[in-house]
Amino acid sequence: MEPRHYRTIWISDVHLGSRASKAALLLDFLRHHEADRWYLVGDIFDGWAMRRSWFWDQTHNDVVQKLLRKARKGADVVYIPGNHDDFARDFAGQHFGGIAVRRRAIHTLADGQQLLVLHGDEFDGVVRHARWLSAFGSWTYSLMLELNRCFNRVRYHLGLPYWSLSAWLKMKAKRAVQYVADFGTAVAGEARRCDVEGVVCGHIHHAEARDIEGVRYFNCGDWVESCTALIEHFDGTMEIVRWAEIGHEQPGTALAALPSGDGMPEGVKLAGVSSIGS
Repeated sequence: MEPRHYRTIWISDVHLGSRASKAALLLDFLRHHEADRWYLVGDIFDGWAMRRSWFWDQTHNDVVQKLLRKARKGADVVYIPGNHDDFARDFAGQHFGGIAVRRRAIHTLADGQQLLVLHGDEFDGVVRHARWLSAFGSWTYSLMLELNRCFNRVRYHLGLPYWSLSAWLKMKAKRAVQYVADFGTAVAGEARRCDVEGVVCGHIHHAEARDIEGVRYFNCGDWVESCTALIEHFDGTMEIVRWAEIGHEQPGTALAALPSGDGMPEGVKLAGVSSIGS
């Protein structure tokens, strides 16, 4: 199968170095997709998990090599570190293997409108103001992901497709739903303060595309639960792809992609990138 080619692809929250990372699924996605520009929107590596217990599977190394290879082949690759890989923020403004490291970036739309691209952890009050509480939450979250892994192993042996138990539990909790809404509002507010028309972020592991008080809000999701990416077609339409439900190397699965727009204006065209805050 020939790789699909797009203008732009955003991925975030891969958490390489964590046992919860779905690196094999991401590697499969990278093999089947090409783009003129890639954004790595934070938490690509999980320094927090690796400090607790070292883990680095061969597939994690393969993902890194695949991204480097895309840069060598001419794709623009922009890496915006998050809170779990904040060590890389010290290298903002530099290039490694053809990959540009930035604190945040501005992506210019074809019609002159602009998207702010950032990880988003600075708008998470728990991470910003109470690191010890965030660390405890991270431990609890890791436990939930382990339960999710065991749950899906049973589903696999029963011939059932992947289904994110942890994502379902989070979205069933009223406070979690409110948190997602508040986070989106805060990030959209930053886009408004930067005098741009939209924003792309990650951090909360919840892929979404919607309008927030006139600001175009995109969250590209994660690769530990939902395994999602945000893509832009050559005709300018935007789409969230849920790769856990396609996985060419995972038997018994099928494609499910969020329809273009999902409450967003159609015909969004992206072209060009400039860095800010580096």
